[in-house]
Amino acid sequence: MLVKRIFDILASVTGLLLLAPLFMLFGLAIRFESRGPIFFRQERVGRFGHIFKIHKFRTMTTNSERSGLQITVGEDKRITQLGSFLRRYKLDELPQLLDVLYGNMSLVGPRPEVPKYVEYYPIEARRIILSVRPGITDRASIEYKKESEILNTSKDPEKSYIEEIIPSKLTYYLEYVQNRSFAYDLRIIMDTLLAIWR
Repeated sequence: MLVKRIFDILASVTGLLLLAPLFMLFGLAIRFESRGPIFFRQERVGRFGHIFKIHKFRTMTTNSERSGLQITVGEDKRITQLGSFLRRYKLDELPQLLDVLYGNMSLVGPRPEVPKYVEYYPIEARRIILSVRPGITDRASIEYKKESEILNTSKDPEKSYIEEIIPSKLTYYLEYVQNRSFAYDLRIIMDTLLAIWR
């Protein structure tokens, strides 16, 4: 949708300009707290299966994926003190405005998953979900904003993620793709801001 892409570009450029001072502040704080890059880059599956590297503020110790899962569970020891704050208010997601500007993502759409877990999507569901750009937020992000706390109650977090959370998220993703509209996007953005505020 042309209107959606134009809105994404205008919103991401405006957001990046307004948030530039905050980006600099967080960047300095991240570098001061622990050694390593400011941004966390991880391969995600985008539209039509295109692989891209997502931008997030780094909230974990460097090379954290080598010492654990690609999902976070409860009070993950790899998360830094500043990282915990950024995650709580979803501030670590702000650099994804760059991905929106580059065209790899949209403000609203199914969340981009790592290749490993996309393999668990049923083939037809994968085809439908990957027909649109992934987003910074969507209905599943709102419903599962405390996903790590949910997984923390499981004896096997990764198994629970694959067998319980992914299927549930796919329901939200499919519902979005089949009913997407500009008005629906605006509603999800407002609901996301309200969820963070609460």
